[in-house]
Amino acid sequence: MPLTEDQHAEIAAQRARQTATLRATAPGMEARLYAAHPVLDHGLIRVIDYMGDDAAITQAARVSYGAGTKHVSNDEGLIRYLMRHWHSTPFEMCEVKFHVKLPVFVARQWIRHRTANVNEYSARYSILDREFYIPAPEHLAAQSTVNNQGRGAVLEGAEAQRVLDLLRDDATRAYDHYEAMLSQEGQQGLARELARMNLPANVYTQWYWKIDLHNLFHFLRLRADSHAQYEIRAYAEVMCEIVKDWVPLAYAAFEDYRLGAVTLSAKAIDVLKRRLHGEVVTAETSGMSKGEWREFCGTFD
Repeated sequence: MPLTEDQHAEIAAQRARQTATLRATAPGMEARLYAAHPVLDHGLIRVIDYMGDDAAITQAARVSYGAGTKHVSNDEGLIRYLMRHWHSTPFEMCEVKFHVKLPVFVARQWIRHRTANVNEYSARYSILDREFYIPAPEHLAAQSTVNNQGRGAVLEGAEAQRVLDLLRDDATRAYDHYEAMLSQEGQQGLARELARMNLPANVYTQWYWKIDLHNLFHFLRLRADSHAQYEIRAYAEVMCEIVKDWVPLAYAAFEDYRLGAVTLSAKAIDVLKRRLHGEVVTAETSGMSKGEWREFCGTFD
């Protein structure tokens, strides 16, 4: 993720600026403000601003004016209680704004989370950079034979090289034509808002993305999961590290009750109870569909 000298200078200037404030700050988040965290080959994530900390969550739950005589352990217990019992409103008291640079096809998957405020780089107004996402060899996989929206075995040898060459050649050719269609010196050219239609889905875009902690946890539960598409998971994993520094108590509860947990159906709970009482339960006697039974066994067997 090469940054220009101007971008490095801008980040350094932002991080050097000191502003006195009476609002709550999180030391871990202060250390991350404005810094660019690389993702994929040309992508990045930066924290632009944030509001609240672990104490803001417990304050909202208690609707109090201050810490009083309670201890940190009380805060941790309350946050775990709120997470365990799906009390979401206190977590909405914290917000964060990210600057994200990502491939267009990842952005289209990301934007399905409609609980954030988004402002994207405008290709109607500006010209997109010549930057494309090309997968690393270890992430170049074939279509899964059991999951229509997943990956199978990693491509190797000549087949892997053939696909990589096609990706690079097609992206380069499309961008060459994009540039050729734009207004040139002495030529009228095509409007930017029309020329952009020729760009490939692996070209990079950028946006500012602002979201509250409750909805961010929902995003991370889905996108940091091991079954999520690698490219969006790479961003989610960096965001997990950022959130861990921002609200460590809330993140620990999230990691325990959401990220590392499973949701059981009534049928699955019934099967577990029957097994605990010594009964041998099979797919045929479980009352589950083949897919449900396969997922159940994948979790507990």
